Amino acid sequence: MTARVLVVDDVVANVRLLEAKLAREYFDVLTAMDGPEALAAVEREVPDIILLDVMMPGMDGFEVCRRIKADPRFMHIPVVMVTALSDSADRVQGLEAGADDFLTKPVNDIALFARVRSLVRLKMMMDELRLRQQTANSLGLSESVEPDIDISSGHVLLVEDRDVYAKSVSDTLDGEHNLTIAKSDEEAVAVARGGQFELIIVSLALQGADALRLCSQLRSMDETRQVPLLVLVDDTPDEMARMVKGLDLGVNDYLIRPIDRNELLARARSQIRRKRYEDQLRSNYELSMTMAVTDTVTGLYNRRYMELHLQRLVERSSQGGHPVCLQILDIDHFKTVNDTHGHAVGDEVLREFGERIARGTRGIDMASRYGGEEFVIVMPDTVLDDAVAAAERLREAVASTPFKVSGDAGTLTVTVSIGVAETSAGIADHDALIRAADEALYMAKNNGRNRVVTASSGDAPLAAGQGM
Repeated sequence: MTARVLVVDDVVANVRLLEAKLAREYFDVLTAMDGPEALAAVEREVPDIILLDVMMPGMDGFEVCRRIKADPRFMHIPVVMVTALSDSADRVQGLEAGADDFLTKPVNDIALFARVRSLVRLKMMMDELRLRQQTANSLGLSESVEPDIDISSGHVLLVEDRDVYAKSVSDTLDGEHNLTIAKSDEEAVAVARGGQFELIIVSLALQGADALRLCSQLRSMDETRQVPLLVLVDDTPDEMARMVKGLDLGVNDYLIRPIDRNELLARARSQIRRKRYEDQLRSNYELSMTMAVTDTVTGLYNRRYMELHLQRLVERSSQGGHPVCLQILDIDHFKTVNDTHGHAVGDEVLREFGERIARGTRGIDMASRYGGEEFVIVMPDTVLDDAVAAAERLREAVASTPFKVSGDAGTLTVTVSIGVAETSAGIADHDALIRAADEALYMAKNNGRNRVVTASSGDAPLAAGQGM
């Protein structure tokens, strides 16, 4: 994995040492010697991660970090503070300034590379989500997500099989977050599958299970794939080596015992904030994609998506696949509904009509609004006789039960005309299939409406008759 790393330190020897180490791992290294130079480099180069010294003359690392994180353009760039300071109060101050982690000088190379790779992976994922959000915004399909997110009452799962350690975490988080405690890996997996957690804290020193294997399992489960993982680590060489392995497995953060209360709270807030922000980005993107492919009135697929889907199905059918049938439906005398009762009632009829179509189609069928009062049902792997029978059932379901509407009318009797066509009749592309079904619909309208008519390639449409 390559990335642009900005190294900021006022000591030339420190800069050169980190630059050499990172370049050896194929990172693209940028350097700055003080705070203002660092801010200028961020503006100019937009690095993927920043390694920032704390103790610098003029503008210290805390202030540089605060300024970076206050700028919406750069706030998602990970910042790792590299410092000789080891007091927990300094770490908390850095975390509250927006830093993602602390590395203490002299820096352990393995821990450094693992942390850089972990944070770069996280940034790449965040960049992709933000890019999708920007695209949706530009198309008018979504609104911007504000980075200032409420982080209270987070849902946290703690996996710890020693009561004294569990109590220490519980005493710290209780009152600010909702904490669930699991005392084994099996219990943790079961609880995680059923909950909507925003942070999972795992003790790396579980006595009855392999904590790293549990982290790997949690990272692979659909329910917890995107949930931040924070591991609690004892300050021993073996545990620190396991922590580095955990970062490679997808662990997001770590905390070294003995646990400082304020540091735990700061790290929990940071992870929950990131999770909620990512959730909003994903939710907005999914909503924008839904808006891009669905009709806002009926909730059915829109014409553009239907035509793309139909094109693929017809191409597959023309290459020896199963036949595809198409129904085009037109609500009879719909203009009269709008002219007599208004467009609001007309929209009610369209919505109810869409719901009846959705209820009357199979899971493999795709119903869409074609435009105005016209609808289309795409029926893959379906022969003409079956499509006609399905169309007749739908025609009957519409005609037999009046539509409930608001206003003085109360209910309206609605009927539908349907044209049906099939690919196996010699129709080779989706445009021809649409034209054939549309011609059949035209004949149904001319022959008195409220009926199903079929079409075959090269022949005049054949009336299936009203109430077949």
